[in-house]
Amino acid sequence: MKTKTLKKNKVNVVTLGCAKNIFDSEVLMGQLKANKFEVEHESSSNDCGIVIINTCGFIDNAKEESINTILQFSEAKKDGFVDKVYVTGCLSERYKPELSSEIDNIDAWFGTKELPSLLKTLKADYKHELVGERLLTTPKHYAYFKISEGCDRPCSFCAIPIMRGKHVSTPIEELVARAKDLAKQGVKELIIIAQDSTYYGLDIYKERKLAELLNKLSEVEGIEWLRLHYAFPSGFPKDVIDEIANNPKVCKYLDIPLQHGTTKMLKSMRRGITREKTDELIAEIRVKVPNIAIRTTLICGYPGETEEDFNELKEWVKSMKFDRLGVFTYSHEENTHAFQLEDDVPQEVKQQRANEIMEIQRGISMELNQARIGKTYTVLIDKVEGENFIGRTEFDSPDVDNEVLINTKDTYLRIGDFANIEITDATEYDLFGIAK
Repeated sequence: MKTKTLKKNKVNVVTLGCAKNIFDSEVLMGQLKANKFEVEHESSSNDCGIVIINTCGFIDNAKEESINTILQFSEAKKDGFVDKVYVTGCLSERYKPELSSEIDNIDAWFGTKELPSLLKTLKADYKHELVGERLLTTPKHYAYFKISEGCDRPCSFCAIPIMRGKHVSTPIEELVARAKDLAKQGVKELIIIAQDSTYYGLDIYKERKLAELLNKLSEVEGIEWLRLHYAFPSGFPKDVIDEIANNPKVCKYLDIPLQHGTTKMLKSMRRGITREKTDELIAEIRVKVPNIAIRTTLICGYPGETEEDFNELKEWVKSMKFDRLGVFTYSHEENTHAFQLEDDVPQEVKQQRANEIMEIQRGISMELNQARIGKTYTVLIDKVEGENFIGRTEFDSPDVDNEVLINTKDTYLRIGDFANIEITDATEYDLFGIAK
C-alpha cells in the first residue's frame, strides 16, 4: 500500500555512473524546475509521483547496477509507490529494444540525446534559453563542467562512442558564459570533464584548444580552482602542461587514464601510444609541474594479458608512483573491437590482479601522504561529517581522492570556504590537520 499521497508533479531523478551523468541529470533537473515541476535528486521523501533513472552502460558492474535500479522502481510502481517510471542515459541508449521487451511496466525509454523527447512526454517544454543551466546536485561551491560530448577515439574496449556518439566540443564563449553563471551561484571550483578533454576544440576550431579554454575560464571572477579530468595521453597538447604549471587557478592535478603499462597491451587496446611514450609524457609533466598530483586508471585482465604482462604492469606501477590510481577489471563489451578477441582471463584472475595493483598503490599512497605531514595546504571545505570538517587540497578531486579531516572541536570553518590547514597525521587515503 501507498504510505503517502504521491505528488503528480514531483520528480525524483536517480543518477548512476560517472560525473558526466551527474552533469546530464543536473541539466534535466534545471529544465524540469523551469517547467514548474518539483524536483529532487535521489529523493528519500517517498512522495514523488515520477521517477527518472539516468543509467550507466559502461561496464558489466555499472550495467548490473542500472538494471537492478530499474527493476527496483518497476516493482515500486507495481506496488503503487510510484506513478510513472522513465529511463534515460547510456544503458537505455545502448539496449533500449532488449530492455523494453524484458521490463514491461516502464513508461518510456530515452537515449542520451533525447532530453527534448523526455520533456515532451512529461508535457514540459524544452527551454532553449536554459541550455547549459543546471540544478546543481553537488555542494554549491563546486560543479562538474562538461566541455564536450562523445568521443572519436578508437579504443578497443570502450563502448562510449556507441552510447555518446562522435566528439562535439562546446564553443569557448558558451562555456565562459556558463562558468560566469555558476560563479554567480557561488561555485568556486570547476571540475572539467569530457569523454576526452585533450581533444577539445579539434572539431570546431581545427586545433586543440584546451589550454586556451582553461585560460579563459580562469579569468572568470569567482572561479578559484579549475581541475582537469579525463585527459587522453596520445597527442597530449603540451601547452596544457604549461597552463597547469603557470596558471595559479589551474589545480596542480591531472586525471589521465592510461589503462595499461605494457606496449603489447596498449597496442591491442588501440590507445595510439607505447609505454615508452607514456613514460616520456609523465616525466615531462612532472618536470614542468614538480608538485603535480597525477591520477590514472588501469584495466586488469584485458584479452591476452599474460602473467608476464601483468608482472610488467606491477613493476611499472611501482616505478611510476602515481599519486592516485583506480583499477577496472576488463569487461567484454558487445560491438567493441575487443569483443572479437577471446575473453581469456578468468574473472577471479582479473579481480586478483586488480587487488594486487591496489595493494601496491596503497603502499605508494601511504608513503606520499606521510610526506605531507608538517606541511600546510590550502583546503576547500566540502562538508561536515560527525566531529570533522571534510575538505580537499588542490591535489584531490571529490569522491575519488584524499580527504582532509579537521576536528570541529579545534576550530570553526565554513563549508565552501578555503582554509590553511597544517597536516598533522595521514593514512593511505586520508589526511588529518589543524587550521593555521
